[in-house]
Amino acid sequence: MANSNHEKGSPAASGDGLPSAGRRSFLTQTAIIGAVSAVGAMGLMSSSCAQVPGKAAGASKAASQLKTRRLGSLAVSALGYGCMTNTQMYGPGIDRVQAIRMIRSAFDRGVTFFDTAQVYGMFANEELVGEALAPMRKQVVIGTKFGFQLPPVQGMPRTNSRPEYVRQATEASLKRLRTDYIDLYYQHRIDPAVPIEEVAGVVGDLVKEGKVRHLGLSEAGGATIRRAHAVHPVTAVQNEYSFWTRDPEHEVLPTCEELGIGFVPWSPLAMGYLTGKITPGWRADPGNDLRAGFPRFQPDMISANLPLVDLLRRVGEPRGALPGQIALAWLSAQKPWIVPIPGTTNPTHLAENMGAASIELTQDELRLLDEGFVRTGVKGVRAPEALLTAHDIGANLGTSSQGGHGGTPLPKL
Repeated sequence: MANSNHEKGSPAASGDGLPSAGRRSFLTQTAIIGAVSAVGAMGLMSSSCAQVPGKAAGASKAASQLKTRRLGSLAVSALGYGCMTNTQMYGPGIDRVQAIRMIRSAFDRGVTFFDTAQVYGMFANEELVGEALAPMRKQVVIGTKFGFQLPPVQGMPRTNSRPEYVRQATEASLKRLRTDYIDLYYQHRIDPAVPIEEVAGVVGDLVKEGKVRHLGLSEAGGATIRRAHAVHPVTAVQNEYSFWTRDPEHEVLPTCEELGIGFVPWSPLAMGYLTGKITPGWRADPGNDLRAGFPRFQPDMISANLPLVDLLRRVGEPRGALPGQIALAWLSAQKPWIVPIPGTTNPTHLAENMGAASIELTQDELRLLDEGFVRTGVKGVRAPEALLTAHDIGANLGTSSQGGHGGTPLPKL
């Protein structure tokens, strides 16, 4: 189970190439991503090829099996493994040997779906994933993400999905991942300066060239998903979704269901909160933990939302299941094409997470959870305001792209 170190009209452009509204939106994201990227990079950027102990290093198949689910036409294990926390974000990460052992342990437990991104650890996480999964590359599905200008200019990660930059970033990711193809390639954030049709088009070209196999979008709203899908099939959408974050239910999940697109919830355990490991008195380190700036991780909100964890605990106790396991089982029960990607740096918590895959909640249990959530509600918004505004229109509660054109400009005529 994940612990507190878990889990993840076109405006005018400003002088640095970022649209002025977008630049303001990314200031908070800059502080979050920029501050922690260096932490992971220091420990992992210079990873060597030295052999790391672990059964998976020489494995020809996963030691155990998880059920399979489909993201569009892509078959993956019913639970994936989010690799981000091995490098950064919810604390300082862990050293290379431990991290590789964790990733290979996930494979040994039946995981075939691994998630990373160029920005995690400023390239270091991709290098780590590439090294860890090289021995079983053809047996796994690797998802990574593009869409930020890296390294950031003056510490500010800004979106860049211009086709020529996407191609450049792709070649670099292939090298770091030690592979000649990327299974699932997400646009990490919608770029307000580049029509989504251009982004889908260049990824479609990369698919034709064999460098990418499937297109994904992250924090996209319904209209943008539709526009991208009309150019090249979108295989999966990765937005935040968990027992306490229901934003995708309004617009994104119905769009995915209509179009046959899979959904990958990031932060399926609410950045560790739903495991019950975060209690009053817990504090995130603002120097290396992005939760320090999130509204729901402020002291008053940590206490106010404990009834949600208690609800998960009450449903789980008769089964001998932990709150986080029930939270993952609840997500999996929502749709058969939803694949959570919990991450952890703790072997015990990894085993607990994988145990959730065998829990099938009854209709009575689901009713108790849903009715309890309605009664209790959740306190605080899911992210800082500037980060929310950097998400695509329709990706957040209270916004809608129905009948609109999402957060990206319309195609040039």
